[in-house]
Amino acid sequence: MGKTYCGAIRSWQRGATFSEEVSCVGPMVSSDAARLLKLKEEISLLEARRGELLPRFAETSLLSAIPGFSFILACELAGEMGSFSRFSGEASLAIFLGMCPLDHQSGSWRGTRVPRQVNKRAKVTMMAASWHNSRMVSRSGSYYQRKRSEGRGHNQAVRSLGRHLVRVIWSMQKEGRVYEVRH
Repeated sequence: MGKTYCGAIRSWQRGATFSEEVSCVGPMVSSDAARLLKLKEEISLLEARRGELLPRFAETSLLSAIPGFSFILACELAGEMGSFSRFSGEASLAIFLGMCPLDHQSGSWRGTRVPRQVNKRAKVTMMAASWHNSRMVSRSGSYYQRKRSEGRGHNQAVRSLGRHLVRVIWSMQKEGRVYEVRH
């Protein structure tokens, strides 16, 4: 939510009135708007403290170095993942993040299935970060467009990009390197 939208909510709240037909939901709408503004303030406070919080957590600082992985997305992803030491390899991290569907085939039928080990919250976060990355890094954007031109849907293309980003994250962690854009 940006400043313009927050300002619109604040100005709406001052003069908000509801007709009798919707009077039962009016207080809920007003309280939801107040909660949105409160959450926006809390996020702003957290982002202001990120300078002191970031060095404490190696996983968060590693992830937030990747374009598209905002501080909030990096914190949420690192919080869901925990330590990298809990994963035996890059493939197990990819399964945990939901970026690696498993083959599920029988005879001539081919398909994929979602593994049970997927952390759904981490998957949503990784999908959002991958999508942001595709818009910020030209090579990621061209990879996304190539997958779309191959007939893949939006989510499939983002998940495929996310799988590559998991490889990058694992390599960064393993080699102790920071993210770099190569031309």
